Amino acid sequence: MKKITFFASALFATGLSFGQIFSDNFDTLAPNTYIGPTSTYWSTWSGTEGAAEDAKTTTNQANSAPNSIYLASTTSGGGPQDLVLKFGQMYNSGIFTLTSDFYVNAGSGAYFNLQGTQTLGTTWALNVNMNAGSLYIDDGVTSNLAIGSYPEANWFTLKIEANLTLKVWKAYVNGNLIGTWINGVNSVASADFYPLQGNQFYMDNVSFDHQTYTLSNLNGMMAMLNMGGEIAGQTVTPKLTVVNAGQTAINSFDVNLSYNGTNYPQTITGVNLASTANQTITLAPLNLAAGNLPCIAVISNVNGNIDDVSADDTLNSSINPVVPAPGKMVVSEEGTGTWCQWCPRGAVYMDQFNSKYNQFWAGIAVHNSDPMTVIDYDAAFGNLITGYPTSLVDRGAAVDPSGMSPDFFARLQVPPVATIVNGASWDSVTRVLNVSVSANFALAANNNYKLACVLTEDGVTGTTSAYNQSNAYAGGGNGVMGGFETKPNPVPAAQMVYDHVARAIAPGFDGYANSFPTTVSPGASHTLNFEFTLPASWDENSINIIGMIIDPQGRIDNAGKATISEAVTNGFVSGSNAGIYELTKNNLDESVKIYPNPATDGATIVLDLSKSSTVEMKLVDVSGQILTSRNYGILNGSYNVGLNTSTYNAGVYFVELTINGSKVIKRLIIE
Repeated sequence: MKKITFFASALFATGLSFGQIFSDNFDTLAPNTYIGPTSTYWSTWSGTEGAAEDAKTTTNQANSAPNSIYLASTTSGGGPQDLVLKFGQMYNSGIFTLTSDFYVNAGSGAYFNLQGTQTLGTTWALNVNMNAGSLYIDDGVTSNLAIGSYPEANWFTLKIEANLTLKVWKAYVNGNLIGTWINGVNSVASADFYPLQGNQFYMDNVSFDHQTYTLSNLNGMMAMLNMGGEIAGQTVTPKLTVVNAGQTAINSFDVNLSYNGTNYPQTITGVNLASTANQTITLAPLNLAAGNLPCIAVISNVNGNIDDVSADDTLNSSINPVVPAPGKMVVSEEGTGTWCQWCPRGAVYMDQFNSKYNQFWAGIAVHNSDPMTVIDYDAAFGNLITGYPTSLVDRGAAVDPSGMSPDFFARLQVPPVATIVNGASWDSVTRVLNVSVSANFALAANNNYKLACVLTEDGVTGTTSAYNQSNAYAGGGNGVMGGFETKPNPVPAAQMVYDHVARAIAPGFDGYANSFPTTVSPGASHTLNFEFTLPASWDENSINIIGMIIDPQGRIDNAGKATISEAVTNGFVSGSNAGIYELTKNNLDESVKIYPNPATDGATIVLDLSKSSTVEMKLVDVSGQILTSRNYGILNGSYNVGLNTSTYNAGVYFVELTINGSKVIKRLIIE
């Protein structure tokens, strides 16, 4: 598999005081010894040393014989090992460096993060994901700040170097710089090594140190080059970030990017860039070319002069973008819910993927236990994950939404068995949407492949408290998260807009059983037709049609994505009929009605269930107190449930129904 590569060279110009604070090669310990009790620096997330969270020395692998330590996940979701290297204090200035040798088993992965404060679990400064030879770094806000490769089943050295004074961070693999960036959190206090599900890796020669940093008089630093994409053929908008690494304010400078034989210059004037501040300059759009090509970013003419430090004026780099398989589109399904306090992270990373990779990626937010739940979709998807938020890339292994990149790039390069084209006809009066999903085969297939069609909607809003988003990032204590750190907990419905919301999956999660004949030859084309009637509350201009072909193992082989207008332009193609899909009976929120509302002496709850479902009901006041509850057992079809409201004071109440484990909440006003 082709790896994304980014190599760069640039130096921090400093007045430095050197001195390694800590190093450990684990060789003074006996084999099979817990390392937590042996040092004031090593501990675990819970502080319990010499137990399940701790790591032991081993002689199975070592970069400096005889010992290393081994971390592997043994439980679903990862862990229980959760090893912490404490730095002794919080550093927020100078240059901090963390170095470690890693050996990651073939086909496996490794993960660690940097904590920004001494209290664990309050601020994540950095996440490092390694998977099947590819390495991705994010700061909890921006994905793919650094992308590189490492040798599988071989020892390599990873170094994170953070100039905390300037907020400029760098990552090196075996001495090669794989990325430089402006970090969202600019302090470090510990490193947390946690084996995610499926991780198996060894560590050796772990060290950290800290150096002071002295600002020169006048110095403009070229700190960051973001090409804006990693896929050949993408139209990208590169961005250059410069930092005032001197004491004198900068009011003018020139920048230039040289890429693929073309210069992209800009002159910046009329600014007042204070000491240690940074500024990002957006360049003209360009197309990423295939192949390993140099890209050189330069800052010059700072305040009309040559600045004091020339060594940090230039970033010499190369980018070797991934070449996608022709016609390939990757699907990410994300489990989420308004009740889930960590799910804002999923929303942020799904939006980032959509912004960067829209041409090659389709995102689907599968809601659980909230008004946007699609019962059948949620139930089937929930069987494949163990927590929220969790993503499946082409229905592969469960990953955190922040860790979708390795699977995305790997799947993007796998040639699909067929390309998918969505056509449609749309009647705005009856709101009937007829969809044709056509599979044009490039490879041989059979009737074990299946087609499915998903509708998603962007810009979904609601007015009831059930649309409030629980938010663990409120106040910033858990780090920066795409603006959610500035919002309250919960985020009121009036401030929330939900994108990628799954509205329907037809005919079901596994696809249509009779999509194709027994034998399908390359060059063949087969079409399946679906009929949907869109509820009036859905915005047809914000609907995406995602046609998918599912392989015999249940993985999504390929997909096609189109808006309704794009699908209408493609044209509706007549094919096999997959049936009429009753959206209003599959969407949980549409399955429940209350009348009259407002109510006085009584109200009726109308249930319209498309299949046998367990039903529980609670009436809750605004303080959260449960006033009455009832379990109705298993119901099917249409039911009217009476609710006596004559004994309650006038005000706002909530009817909470749990249907097959999924929750819908309706507001009831009593007068």
